[in-house]
Amino acid sequence: MPAKIFSIANQKGGVGKTTTAVNLSAALARRKIRTLLVDMDQQASATSALGIEKKQGASLYKVMCGEGSANDKVLPTGRDRLSIIPSEVDISAIEVELSGSENYLLRLKECLEPLKNSEEYDAIIIDAPPSLGLLSMNSLAASDYLLIALQCEYLAMEGLGQILGVVEQLQNAGVSDSLQLGGVVMTMYDSRTNLSKQVVNEVRAHLGDYVFKTMIPRTVRLAEAPSFGRTIFEHARFNEGSFAYDKLAKEIINRFALKK
Repeated sequence: MPAKIFSIANQKGGVGKTTTAVNLSAALARRKIRTLLVDMDQQASATSALGIEKKQGASLYKVMCGEGSANDKVLPTGRDRLSIIPSEVDISAIEVELSGSENYLLRLKECLEPLKNSEEYDAIIIDAPPSLGLLSMNSLAASDYLLIALQCEYLAMEGLGQILGVVEQLQNAGVSDSLQLGGVVMTMYDSRTNLSKQVVNEVRAHLGDYVFKTMIPRTVRLAEAPSFGRTIFEHARFNEGSFAYDKLAKEIINRFALKK
């Protein structure tokens, strides 16, 4: 069975996108789902968050330009069932390199196709950059499902319609027939405030069951874990953030039938 590919995206930065990509990937691996994390953000935050040193030539830049294979870029993370394709600053050159070239929105999809069908992975998680540029479009076009990380603040909701509109455009253009909205992950939730509850209720009123039941809380431990190169499970196993990402992983496994 081919792996299912998920893009975790939001065109706004600072909403918990990379935190979700890293810790969800780790949580899936802990639940025995063979997971590959693909870092497509030129800031390489997901790479650093797993304690992987940034190295020149480690990203998918050359592969997307037609040199080599994505499999050659896969690295172990030192965690069972979790691998990564790292990023580094050179990936940003893709915007210039591929702009206007043939099938420029499908380059990442073509790169990941052999890994998707290799039977080595059950899930491939793409950490898309916080923009709606060429890298993000490639990430979405390569994916089966979009997972939107949405901060529990009203301003964060403004871009929700925009990214959903991009998905519709890609579908209508025939760039990605398989891409669907997989769900919305509400992040930085603070149960003590009415604002968080109001935002969640409003998003649920519009998107219903697309909003995952699990809320990712705002915690200091979640925020500081990347600076140590650790997932939340390694940094603070009994923190409410680790419990939340474990629950989210369980939801995703059940929703998308990741276990054979």
